[in-house]
Amino acid sequence: MLPDTPDNTVVPFRPGAYTVRLANRGWERDHALALRRQVFCVEQGLFSKSDRDEVDRHAQPIVALSWYSGMADQVVGTVRIHEASPGLWYGSRLAVAEGYRRMACLGTELIRLAVGTAHARGCTRFLAQVQQRNVPLFESLHWQVLETIDVRGRPHAFMEADLAQYPPCAESELGIVTTSHRVA
Repeated sequence: MLPDTPDNTVVPFRPGAYTVRLANRGWERDHALALRRQVFCVEQGLFSKSDRDEVDRHAQPIVALSWYSGMADQVVGTVRIHEASPGLWYGSRLAVAEGYRRMACLGTELIRLAVGTAHARGCTRFLAQVQQRNVPLFESLHWQVLETIDVRGRPHAFMEADLAQYPPCAESELGIVTTSHRVA
């Protein structure tokens, strides 16, 4: 049974902890792809059937996992990174499940691990195409708008991370643990 609030509305269960790490299991990769499909195809309508592309063949997916009873339960966030040329890295397909947005800073932690992991792998420049509504988040994380662009008919910003703000995460496979809290 879900707990009641003072006004008798039912509050859905939210895990108390999350791990953000490199996707290293098949189910994590599969669920990350399913989450991307939900966000980019179903919710946003940016793609008709699938958002998969050639980058997926060599990209490193990163996932945010919710925990239930001491075990990783589900993928609630994802991003992918890839090296386009020596030292030049991109992040793309940042997605957080609808019920987990603004919870536990999952988007922020996915971004931090993405850039830190690339930095540890020789990144000298990290770029991303960011949906316009997410630009303030990225700017708060030391990203700079290089130019305003249109992607699939939607306004985006082409942005660059300040690598000085993202120490290399040589042990990124261990992941980042964050606890549940609601962000304003």
